[in-house]
Amino acid sequence: MHTNVHVARLLAGFIALLPLAVTLGLVAWLASFVAAFLGPESTVGALLVRLGFNFVAQPAAAYVSGILILVAAIYLLGMIVRTRLKSHISSIVGAIIGPIPVIGRLYGVASKFVALLDRKDATNLDAMTTVWCFFGGEGGAAALALMPSPELIMLGGKPYRAVLIPTAPVPFGGGLLYVPEEWVKPAGIGVDGLTSTYVSMGISVPHGLGDPVKPQAPTASA
Repeated sequence: MHTNVHVARLLAGFIALLPLAVTLGLVAWLASFVAAFLGPESTVGALLVRLGFNFVAQPAAAYVSGILILVAAIYLLGMIVRTRLKSHISSIVGAIIGPIPVIGRLYGVASKFVALLDRKDATNLDAMTTVWCFFGGEGGAAALALMPSPELIMLGGKPYRAVLIPTAPVPFGGGLLYVPEEWVKPAGIGVDGLTSTYVSMGISVPHGLGDPVKPQAPTASA
């Protein structure tokens, strides 16, 4: 009996720390990603150090100077982009990179994805909707997904929809599936609600996603 009580308390402690552990894990993953891309040992970091050497002699100070110069350049670019020159800059960059095989196609996909994150682009945001994907039809296994476009695709003479199934707890990855049209139903929540659901690994249920069922007490047998 005492052993079961101790185990229950230990599990309760783990569950209480789970949100903090998930948050720290995501922060650590993001920090490692940034360090691998911009760290002093990376290719970009080496360029920053070389740029900073134009102003200071110490490697560490040169790296910091390079980062400050990069931040200033990004800030200046942001000021320019917020003006009417944004469309002209995008057209020029697209005209230069677009014809390049593979790279041009990747740039086009990345541009469309970034446009989805731009809150001012209401058309693209409205196109990206949250849906339920019922595998095998309603009554089968359900997955909360994103539908990037309302357009139908005909496969074998039947209408299909494209859906993105994110991964938990990092919803930036996942799989692109084409499923029959009747498998897809509106979820009734926004992209933020879908993201919070996957980040919490299903612990957080956004309002409007569904009514959680309360556990029922067992009935006494006659």
